[in-house]
Amino acid sequence: MDGIEIEGKTVEEAIQKALHRLKAARTEVKIKIISEETKGLFGMPGAKPARIKAVLKRQRK
Repeated sequence: MDGIEIEGKTVEEAIQKALHRLKAARTEVKIKIISEETKGLFGMPGAKPARIKAVLKRQRK
């Protein structure tokens, strides 16, 4: 498995989604932040979600 890319409102939310989807603990996964979230000016549209790539450190049996 090459890993998965996940989006979330924040980096932490994206990490939690990835851990849940991979059914793995934080210590079992390597996280690469692709982009951090951006907020819209005065709550205006245009905010972008955080995006990460999560890869299992080792294959589980």
